[in-house]
Amino acid sequence: MRTHYCGQVSSPIIGQEVTLCGWAHRRRDHGGVIFVDLRDREGLAQVVCDPDRPLMFKTAESVRSEFCLRISGKVRARPEGTVNAHIASGEVEILCHEMEILNPSVTPPFQIDEENLSENIRLLHRVLDLRRPQMQQNMQLRYRTARAFRRFLDDAGFIDIETPMLTKSTPEGARDYLVPSRVHPGQFFALPQSPQLFKQLLMIAGFDRYYQITKCFRDEDLRADRQPEFTQVDIETSFMNEGEIIALMEELIRVVFREAIGADLPNPFPRLPYGEAMDRYGSDKPDLRVTLELADLTDALKDVSFKVFASVANSDGGRIAALRIPGGASLTRGEIDAYTQFVGIYGAKGLAYIKVNDATQLNESGLQSPIVKNLHALALQTVVERTGAQSGDLIFFGADKRKVVNDALGALRVKIGHEKGFLNGHSWEPVWVVDFPMFDYDEEEKRWTACHHPFTSPKDEHLPLLETDPGSCLAKAYDLALNGSELGGGSVRIHSAAVQEQVFKALGIGDEEAALKFGFLLDALRYGAPPHGGLAFGLDRIVTLLAGADSIRDVIAFPKTQRAQCLLTDAPSSVDEKQLRELHIRLRQKVDTQVEVGKG
Repeated sequence: MRTHYCGQVSSPIIGQEVTLCGWAHRRRDHGGVIFVDLRDREGLAQVVCDPDRPLMFKTAESVRSEFCLRISGKVRARPEGTVNAHIASGEVEILCHEMEILNPSVTPPFQIDEENLSENIRLLHRVLDLRRPQMQQNMQLRYRTARAFRRFLDDAGFIDIETPMLTKSTPEGARDYLVPSRVHPGQFFALPQSPQLFKQLLMIAGFDRYYQITKCFRDEDLRADRQPEFTQVDIETSFMNEGEIIALMEELIRVVFREAIGADLPNPFPRLPYGEAMDRYGSDKPDLRVTLELADLTDALKDVSFKVFASVANSDGGRIAALRIPGGASLTRGEIDAYTQFVGIYGAKGLAYIKVNDATQLNESGLQSPIVKNLHALALQTVVERTGAQSGDLIFFGADKRKVVNDALGALRVKIGHEKGFLNGHSWEPVWVVDFPMFDYDEEEKRWTACHHPFTSPKDEHLPLLETDPGSCLAKAYDLALNGSELGGGSVRIHSAAVQEQVFKALGIGDEEAALKFGFLLDALRYGAPPHGGLAFGLDRIVTLLAGADSIRDVIAFPKTQRAQCLLTDAPSSVDEKQLRELHIRLRQKVDTQVEVGKG
């Protein structure tokens, strides 16, 4: 039916007869000669229809946008002055001999090359949206990326093994998507948030190198660029330590970027301890393209008369940090107010600042700000020295709980860096963040929670801290960030049942609860479990970066909206009463109660 793709027709085959199939991208009638731009996944080809073939010409006259066509004709050079350098087939055209309408189309709701379409319109008509050249390119890039992952892992001796989609609910992280069981009334499967436990079981079973490109599910609260179902490249290996796993996965990412888009990433990737990343950048996935850094001032501002600073500096868990903006004294009041409003998104109550008019004058003459009079000379000197401030700079301050300061100033650093051009000029800046804490303390629940997950191994020398000081315990965990986005993360796992039980206790998981939720893992660990570890890469996020796309939804064929809905299929949707009865489910009906006037 077809000899070539449209985008593959080029000057080397001038004079040959070709048969093409595709969709009518555009039809133009030029005074008796009809031009049809035929489109398929590889690109466009210009088809010329002359009236000297009456049957073919009559068919061409009836063609409209998005008709599915099959054409046959001879490839010839375009006339001088009509070459289109923007498309692969731009030097040639096809003189049409035969044209067949394989299927007509109703008038589409938008033109395939139309820009500035709303996302809702695109997702509602996703099939047509996927015909757009950019979406075709994104889907092919996604395929090339997945293929590069598979090739590298296959060549490195990893085995692709599928793990269950229906599994046990272990709600330690995000909410599970639950699936009711028809044959076990009142009981539920969960869709996997990750194949974590199964891949560990595969290591214990002796499959020492495993991978899988798999769907995962998390019923998370609404976020701008998250999906309830997402794809990850899941990897696990035995008998490799933390450094060896990092080195192998680093090479994997270099190969993927080279094969997918021809990009060469640095070798080696820098490694940054978690504590240093938070202190300098306010983020555990820092964008190292941005040259701005935070400076910590907590210890230097404990005895100042500015109460906002002093109270934070003397509190448990408080932090005061500064962000120097070179040349920032020229920022307008409107810009500063906008940045103050921006950090409010992250819980910051305000954004103090000092304009450095003269860095040599540590007083209200050289440093312009209402807070200067409440900071003594030594404090001002420390601020200038630690930030490296020069005349003409501006210094922003964050003072609050450590998390609030890190989130607010970390985000402000990236925003100003990109808006004002404080960038190092590199296209790609990968970094491994290592030495994560084992635990975070949940103030609301008054207990320790796992920073990564409960199966992450503590550093060998920190094992005694599990009982005495969990907050100081570091993990054999590592995340890979690129340009401010997390590509993936993982850890060396706990392979000792005794250590796993210790970690459960630190998390407040008692023996009975541990046996109920994770008994199968604890039992398996007792059968000579090997040392093992791994990580998972977010395929959707990686392809988004490779494509330079604005949203993760632009690299997923059929994504959900921010409200976790599929506009194309109208899912989720109601089901009939019979299905519910078979699943032993009865919906609670909302009863609207209204009080009649006069009958209160």
